[in-house]
Amino acid sequence: MDVLKNINNVRRTVLKDLTKKIGASENNQIVGSLDKNEVKRVLIIRPNHRLGNQLLITPLVQEITEIFPDCKIDLFVKGGLAPIIFENYQNIDKIIKLPKKHFKQLFQYIQGWLKLRSRRYDIVINVVNGSSSGRLSTKFTNAKFKFYGDDENDLQLKYPDYKHIAKEPVYGFRCFLSKLGIAVANKEVPTLDIKLSSSEMVAGEKIVQSLTGNKEGKTICLFTYATGAKCYTESWWLEFYERLKSEYPNFNIIEILPVENISKIAFKAPTLYSKDIREMASVMANSDVFIGADSGIMHLASSAKAPVLGLFSVTSLGMYTPYGNNSKGLDTNKLSIDDLIKEINQILLV
Repeated sequence: MDVLKNINNVRRTVLKDLTKKIGASENNQIVGSLDKNEVKRVLIIRPNHRLGNQLLITPLVQEITEIFPDCKIDLFVKGGLAPIIFENYQNIDKIIKLPKKHFKQLFQYIQGWLKLRSRRYDIVINVVNGSSSGRLSTKFTNAKFKFYGDDENDLQLKYPDYKHIAKEPVYGFRCFLSKLGIAVANKEVPTLDIKLSSSEMVAGEKIVQSLTGNKEGKTICLFTYATGAKCYTESWWLEFYERLKSEYPNFNIIEILPVENISKIAFKAPTLYSKDIREMASVMANSDVFIGADSGIMHLASSAKAPVLGLFSVTSLGMYTPYGNNSKGLDTNKLSIDDLIKEINQILLV
């Protein structure tokens, strides 16, 4: 397994070096040469299967829809999550999916790449400029204008939050459009949004009521798992959980479980185990605060419009912090549990 991982890391490094200059010459496109009313089809390139990475493109989809309300948006992604995430996005048309494990499903992988040429696009957007597959696929498309996602130094100076992985493509795309003569309003970047329906919200409320036994009071939702070094220890979570019970005796505390069915608080709180991400989001949306480490589930809570306190110890706050809906990312290397309680109070005790 380590050998395969090392080979894959080398492959990524080599491909990144080989593809980093792809599209450089296309950045010098003619200024003012795009008619806004002629933009009817846009393709977003994000060939990654992870839940968080796909949720993080929802602000870009909203931005495109607002600027070009009559256009259709196609997605080039990996895995099967995108149809679920974007099922309530009316402008999403075609989702071109690559298999998660392309060597085991080589035919489907090749077929996915060939589908990129099946339509002509007015604009193609590569979400992550450092993605070798993203740059290659953008180059491969049949499009009038291609945005490779390259950094703009003046934008980094203008926007302190430019490097956030959900905001950077939006700021970059706005700049790209301005070079083509399309004026875009300078306003806050949209928040993540999975667009829960009213029926899903009602279903989530019923689940929360079932988990809490219809007990009155605000609800704290925990997600105690994360991958790799992002995962906090069981001792840390147990100490934090006991403190929550002490500080908020009249509040409900529930836990969302990961697909691995692991609880870092030893299943001491009522739990929801579900593989349905929209059901999980509906429960988070009916909670008064979500607390969890940086993970796809943290971004799912953000997309459900829940107030989120994201716990960070190894990953970049600037790139991944939850935002909007009174959310905040917290660096636990610098903050104690007392500090975390103060942050929770700012959300719950208002």
